[in-house]
Amino acid sequence: MSEAERRITLADILSPGEYDQQRKSLKANLIPMKKLRRIEVGPFATFYFENYVTMWLQVQEMLRIEKGGDEQIPGELASYNPLVPQGDELIATMMLEVEDEKRRNAVLLTLGGIEETIFMEIGGDVIRATPTEYDDRTTADGKTSSVHWLRFKLTAAQIAHFRNSAERLVLGVSHSHYGHMAVLSAEARAALTKDFA
Repeated sequence: MSEAERRITLADILSPGEYDQQRKSLKANLIPMKKLRRIEVGPFATFYFENYVTMWLQVQEMLRIEKGGDEQIPGELASYNPLVPQGDELIATMMLEVEDEKRRNAVLLTLGGIEETIFMEIGGDVIRATPTEYDDRTTADGKTSSVHWLRFKLTAAQIAHFRNSAERLVLGVSHSHYGHMAVLSAEARAALTKDFA
């Protein structure tokens, strides 16, 4: 499973028995990588940058949990392959993590459209995230979901800036009720650079 691979195929899927045998070590090996790909912005927005490996493991976990056999595989590939970056982009799952349920519901009601306010800033450019092809995550009453999938599409020049560790790289949210930014660490940046072809 190379980080440069761009699609999960049927040939990549382990049988349930093989996966169960390897599951503990696969998950343990993924922890350090996932840690570098996790960026906190403000008090409760956390971005988990996805790649081939994180999505491959997600597919294997869904197959393990739902036990749908070979018939389930095409649906899982159709769901998770769009979240594998394609060489000129980064894709993140943004989680709005408020532990207390009552407070979480109240907060989510104030954050309608938050998925339209996510950005990266590098080399003088602002790269706006676009929600992925999934259903609208903000309801008509203005309540947003606690989970969003976001795509950052970069030009060749922006990727060059991204690779230049001398330039500051910022991930931010500019919602009127949640305005926060975080500067990416050198380690996180190096990990995300592997998503580019």
